Amino acid sequence: MLDVLLWAVPIVMTATALWRLPSLWNGDALQRALWMCCAGFAAALWCRVPPVKFALDHSPVTDLSALLKYLMSLAAILAGLKYIIRVYEGPSGRGASPRHVTVSIWVSRIAHGFAFAWLAILIVLFFTAVDRSEPSTDFAADHAGQWGAELFLTIAYVYLGAAAAVACFQWARASRRAEYRSLRIGLALMSAAMMIYTVYPALRIITVWAPTRANAVTMRTIADSVTLTVALLWAVGAAIPSTIVLAERWTAWRTYQKLYPLWSDLIRQYPHLAFQPAGSRLSETFRVWAPLDIRLDRRTQEIADAVEQLRHHATPRLLPCAQYLAEIHEDPEPAAEAYWIRAALESAKAGRRASSPVRALPNKPLTNSRAEAYWLALVVDVYVRVAPEVVDTLHERAGQPGLAQNNSDSRSAPVQAAAT
Repeated sequence: MLDVLLWAVPIVMTATALWRLPSLWNGDALQRALWMCCAGFAAALWCRVPPVKFALDHSPVTDLSALLKYLMSLAAILAGLKYIIRVYEGPSGRGASPRHVTVSIWVSRIAHGFAFAWLAILIVLFFTAVDRSEPSTDFAADHAGQWGAELFLTIAYVYLGAAAAVACFQWARASRRAEYRSLRIGLALMSAAMMIYTVYPALRIITVWAPTRANAVTMRTIADSVTLTVALLWAVGAAIPSTIVLAERWTAWRTYQKLYPLWSDLIRQYPHLAFQPAGSRLSETFRVWAPLDIRLDRRTQEIADAVEQLRHHATPRLLPCAQYLAEIHEDPEPAAEAYWIRAALESAKAGRRASSPVRALPNKPLTNSRAEAYWLALVVDVYVRVAPEVVDTLHERAGQPGLAQNNSDSRSAPVQAAAT
């Protein structure tokens, strides 16, 4: 299982970094920091993949994988610190910053400032004080008892653990004050990953100066397991907000498409209410004149405006009759609305118009346009399946308005009414 994860996790992290690559040139500082974090973890994980590790360790620079994985891990954590600073400075951080926010930002800036000195010290120790005569299976276990490697690993783990501890603290605090649930969950998982990365270096430092009886293969297995666990927690935490956003966009897209039959029928009856003339389903699918949220909101509003016009083509008895027939449905309220719309629309197409509009449909406890769109999607589910016999029954029981006078074109009636 571990062998599979040693390949799978780096591939997933690399795919995530490639997916977020456009944020380097068209994203904000928050997204750029998140990309750098993904890229750093991906690079560190590739240093643990057996073929890659073998190639690096047997290159002209022996044990190069060890140096690179520590450097990339630090780069990833430092990018994570920058990411959380941007989260603090976002919408939830407006106004006077709390004390813990100010302290965390101050500590993060110090960590970034000392990073260059830390990198320089590590590189110098690696090339001058570490015995790298032979490639190692596990760098720490194979160099136990060697002062140069012990000093190198102590400095590496102290800085990594300290940076991870700061990230853990920041992400844990931010997760409790994040405005969105998806962001809270994501930051909590990322904080858990950093907690492991805080405890593990401390234990690793102990084993460096007081070696255990475990061999290098066992220690490497433990190290790989810990690193993969951290990477998985971090990757899932970072992906949750984006995944939820994508799911919401997919739901909005499906709703937009689902509303087409009702919207198309209504707009063909009342073309003056539409921002653009109704086209075929295919043409409407590829007509991208505005962002999806705006298009969905516009389609919902146009349906609502058209339904308001249908009040002139219904009788007072139509809604009670529709509610009675809809009782057979699992969700009778949207079914009754679908029946009412279908029957009133057929009357409008036939040129029938009442002298005064009937009462509007019952109000729904909908808080925003997105909720209204989801409600209309339930209505459409029934609307597209209303049989002509049902419409005839509704007209027989509820009656129809009389024929409009001078109605050579039934579709001109609403236009004339609006003009007056």
